[in-house]
Parts: sequence; structure tokens; C-alpha cells
Amino acid sequence: MAFVESDPGRTAPAPDAATAKILVAGGFGVGKTTLVGAISETEPLRTEELITEASVGVDDLAGVERKTTTTVAMDFGRITLSRALVVYLFGAPGQDRFWFMWDDLSRGALGAVVLADTRRLESCFPSVDFFEHRGIPFAVGVNCFDGRCEEDEEEIRAALDLSPDVPLVLCDARDRESVKRVLLALLEHVMRGLAVEASATW
Repeated sequence: MAFVESDPGRTAPAPDAATAKILVAGGFGVGKTTLVGAISETEPLRTEELITEASVGVDDLAGVERKTTTTVAMDFGRITLSRALVVYLFGAPGQDRFWFMWDDLSRGALGAVVLADTRRLESCFPSVDFFEHRGIPFAVGVNCFDGRCEEDEEEIRAALDLSPDVPLVLCDARDRESVKRVLLALLEHVMRGLAVEASATW
């Protein structure tokens, strides 16, 4: 696949750079496509299609009535963290009817970001359950629309029944620096877990 570099000033990865895969999941219309597009250094691959009348009664548009497109396969983006490490982002579709794809998309993933909308927190419950049951480390990014978050972080953590070690970061899926903080929180979480596993083997 040919990539079009969207950040010409960025250092190019070395030919033998290590790669890591991160999955971006969450409910329908929560902002996954936007998040991948905000952080990707290349033009992201999108598989969005117009929402048609065929989805009436199939996809739950409650809370996102003005949404006109939907991801039907996945989003894909790339971030070069250093010459030695490249991260590939895979945005999973949020509709119930596409959940069968999640097992394939998550295969080989270093970790995941669960994007949450406090107006529809219940929509990200399946994502949290999916990663917990498969032992895939994840961080929760709370997408604060219009820069506001009406809920307290601890209330959100309690509502999602998150383990104390799971990072929860308030973010704006449209803002590159904000998305970067979510990804760094996830990577730090993954590294802590690997360090614990390594120490347990000694």
C-alpha cells in the first residue's frame, strides 16, 4: 500500500523499524474515525459509507441522529514515534452487526483505545468487555464534545467498572495533541504490564 506523507517534517522510520498495532474501538458514532484522522501522519484509510434507510431498525442512531456516514470495515492510520518504532492504528466499526470483525482486527494488537461518549456511556460497554475478556490492555479516552465533560472522571470510571490500573483520559478526538496523550497513556500502561510480567518470571 502506498502512503502519502501528510507531515513532511517528520523523521522517516528506519527500514528495520519495529511496528506495533493499536485498535481503536467504541460505540457507534463516538468519534473513532475522527481520532484516527487527527493523529495519523499519513492520509488515513477510511471505509465510510452513507447511512441509508436500510439501516433503520438495525443501527441504533439514538444520540447521533445527525450522523450521515458510518464505517463499514475499518479505519487505518500510521504514526512514527521514532526511527525505531512505527504504530499502526486500526479503527473498528462500532455497529453491532460488524462486531464479528473485531476478533480479526484485534489479532496481534499491542493494546487498544476505547473511545467513550459520556452522553452514551453504555455504547462502549461491549468494547470494555471485549478487551477485558481477551486480556488485551486498553485505555479509555473520554471524548469531550465541544471541550466539555459533564461527568466527573471517578464517576465515569465507576460507571464503566474499570480496574484502577486502566488509564482514563479526557480528550478531544479532533485534536492531535489530545489524542497523543491518550495513546501515550496506553503505551505507558502496556509497558507497566510488560515490566510486571518480566519481574514475575525472575
